[in-house]
Amino acid sequence: MYNKGRIHEAEEASRMKIVLGSDHGGFRLKEEIKQYLIEKGMNVTDYGSFTPERVDYPVVAAKAAHAVADGTFDRGILVCGTGIGIGIAANKVRGIRAALCHDPYSAEFSRRHNDANILTMGERIIGSGLAKAVVDTFLQTDFDGSYHTARVNMIKEMEK
Repeated sequence: MYNKGRIHEAEEASRMKIVLGSDHGGFRLKEEIKQYLIEKGMNVTDYGSFTPERVDYPVVAAKAAHAVADGTFDRGILVCGTGIGIGIAANKVRGIRAALCHDPYSAEFSRRHNDANILTMGERIIGSGLAKAVVDTFLQTDFDGSYHTARVNMIKEMEK
């Protein structure tokens, strides 16, 4: 289905440092994704929420996004009810290209063409099986570079 030249092996992905985060609306899906990645041997850190009690998504998004932007983590996965709010908040951090993806195709091209470094999803939108496929694609797909680099650089210029 995917061009193997653009997707690196799962063992390479397992060396990545991944940060997870959610608000209360994405807590259960975030927990499923966390368990899934841990079972695959991934290096995962959870920035919360840690219960299904109400949490403001901008707080979690900011903490995780800053940690990706400063290089503490290679990629991030953030979940809220729709994936929209937490993605908007994450994208306010310089250096972050958070992409809302609810299918593997979007996840693949968010990486290949946009070098997205944070994946956002909505627990109320996507089931856990499909979410895991989206996560796998997002973590295993490389940036194509080439002429896409100029476009990503244009986005970076907008942050100044």
